[in-house]
Amino acid sequence: MKKPQPPTQPQSGDGDDPCPQPFLCPLSRVNAGVAVRIKQLSAPPEVTHRLREMGFCEEQKIKLLSRHSNLICQVCNARLGISTRLAEKILVEPLTRQKVA
Repeated sequence: MKKPQPPTQPQSGDGDDPCPQPFLCPLSRVNAGVAVRIKQLSAPPEVTHRLREMGFCEEQKIKLLSRHSNLICQVCNARLGISTRLAEKILVEPLTRQKVA
């Protein structure tokens, strides 16, 4: 009997494909300028603890500002740089666009 497979997630790449809702994808896959919500940190415990200290917490809204050799994110009114490798361990979901009144 086959085990049920979890939904497939986008493969890491150049970030051309946005995260399809309602699936989670790594932060490294998000396009610059996109706001997302952190859903899961899948790094080792000591790294996860440090990410939370820096503001990368579950349910935190962040915005990816730049994608070059490192990723620059806006987290709680601060700009923080992380490596692409670390960004692969941060699973996010895209935020739905809200109308501004």
